[in-house]
Amino acid sequence: MSDIGRYRGRFAPSPSGPLHFGSLVAALGSYLDARSLNGDWLLRMEDIDPPREKPGAADAILNTLELFGFEWDEAVLYQSSRIDAYREITGYLTSQGLAYPCSCSRKQVETAGSQGPEGIIYPGTCRHGTEISRATKTLRVVTDSVEISFPDLIHGRFRQDLERDVGDFIVRRADGLYAYQLAVVVDDAFQNITRIVRGSDLLFSTPRQVYLQRLLGLPQPEYSHLPLVMGEDGRKLSKQSLAWPVDASDPLPSLIQAAKFLGQIPPADAPSNLDEFWEWAISSWDNSSVPVQKF
Repeated sequence: MSDIGRYRGRFAPSPSGPLHFGSLVAALGSYLDARSLNGDWLLRMEDIDPPREKPGAADAILNTLELFGFEWDEAVLYQSSRIDAYREITGYLTSQGLAYPCSCSRKQVETAGSQGPEGIIYPGTCRHGTEISRATKTLRVVTDSVEISFPDLIHGRFRQDLERDVGDFIVRRADGLYAYQLAVVVDDAFQNITRIVRGSDLLFSTPRQVYLQRLLGLPQPEYSHLPLVMGEDGRKLSKQSLAWPVDASDPLPSLIQAAKFLGQIPPADAPSNLDEFWEWAISSWDNSSVPVQKF
């Protein structure tokens, strides 16, 4: 665990729709991991992408979590209140020659780049400057060929060569909005998060976050990436895929199902109410029983 001290975990949903079962699994895994170790559990609303957000979704998510019995230890942090911090960090990266403006369009990147584990690898077109006639679109971080390696509590050690597998990645988008990779690193450090428990869809982007932590001299939390809930089409459940929300009027069945999905086996006399569920789930949480996501 980080040398920050007391365990501090978090759940950080985006307000792009109601809480669905996949999000409930992520919330439950992070909550049980924190509570089983007598740690703090925080909520952070990732509301820095207005085009994807739905009016009222943030309040709906918080209300659902409360009805399910989740309790957070500090006021909810809204990333929309942290824009000045992101601006300061990108200014620092640029001033130190660690980030640069890029004028490439998405089509240009797709044409010049090659396919990587998570999409097109940026070929470094603008690393040494852009044409004066071309408008700046994004801000990218300079990567190098050093292997980024970190231990994951579920998947074991994970390794990635950022320059080879990803390329120089975006920290500020063409529309001026700050990228997830930057915001999550800045805010995890701001909130003194010591362990990040989240879905396996973010495993492949974690090396970018570890790299930014190193560039900025920030502590590196522990990581634990939970299996994803997949739909009948084989795709991850998400608000964008119109996944059905969980039933806040009857939370116990969904909680028990989520616990089972995470490899936790309820006792023969299964919990009959929320108090019994939380007492069992927290006292019995076993991280080693969580299934490993296969890629």
